[in-house]
Amino acid sequence: MNELSASSRITYRAVMVRPGVARRIRGLSDRTLAWLFITPTIVLLLAINIFPLLWTIYLSFTNYRANRANVPTIWLGADWYQSILTDPDIWAAMQVTAHFVIWTVVIETVVGFGLAYLIDKKFRGHGLWTTIILLPMMLSPAVVGNFWTFLYQPQIGLFNYMVAFFTGRDASSFQMLGDVTLSPWAIVIVDAWIWTPYVMLICLAGLRSIPDYIYEAAEVDRASKWRQFWSITLPMALPFIMLAVLFRGIENFKMFDMVNLLTGGGPGSTTEVASITLKRAAFESWRTGYSSAFAIILFVTVFGLANIYVKALNKVKSR
Repeated sequence: MNELSASSRITYRAVMVRPGVARRIRGLSDRTLAWLFITPTIVLLLAINIFPLLWTIYLSFTNYRANRANVPTIWLGADWYQSILTDPDIWAAMQVTAHFVIWTVVIETVVGFGLAYLIDKKFRGHGLWTTIILLPMMLSPAVVGNFWTFLYQPQIGLFNYMVAFFTGRDASSFQMLGDVTLSPWAIVIVDAWIWTPYVMLICLAGLRSIPDYIYEAAEVDRASKWRQFWSITLPMALPFIMLAVLFRGIENFKMFDMVNLLTGGGPGSTTEVASITLKRAAFESWRTGYSSAFAIILFVTVFGLANIYVKALNKVKSR
């Protein structure tokens, strides 16, 4: 009897202790699983982003050349940075880059918001038109580059014939990609054609997030459509518009593929943006240390401007 009671007490204690032990085991297992999921991401982040950045910073202070890896590396300090910041060709490339960024962002934002405002009205066939508008964004940059190169041909290109039809000018009298004045605008048109739908989607999300009861209250107060747009629609969609401007500004500052496909930086250096200059220094002149310093300068420029812009965006969102 005593033995039975003793065994019963042991069993009772085991049952009472088991949930706590199980909880601790489950806790340890959860942490282990969490680290198993997180570790590959951390390793990839270090391997793909952090290590190349640190290595680029190191190379920017040396005379290293990728095509002469066996040559002893010499520490140059900040010589490359001083050379870049005092080079007029670099400043000319930065000016061309700023031209592309400003005009593409302005056109894409205005047209994208206008399209989003129309699509938000949900007229008949708005789903079909939304799909059609989104088609350019789905195409590969290589396909778009070859497509627009053909359209810009002065002899057989459709773009020149459309301009001739509306202006009466001879279609073969101008070249969009070969003219010093027109070639920058040719790239702006192509970039706007591709990425305006992207801006439209972001602005459309902002318009769809505005509650209907706000417009109903405005109608009760007999506010006109124009007043509703300036007092309700635009202020409440402004954070989304600014977000689209941020995304497109960063991407267009790094613009490379479309410029490389359409003009290669020409004619002359008219369309030579900063990324084209960087590519030529790194893979044509093989000035690896110089190009690394230039890449760091571009990174700091984009990061600094984006940080300032994000602070402004947060102030707008907090209103």
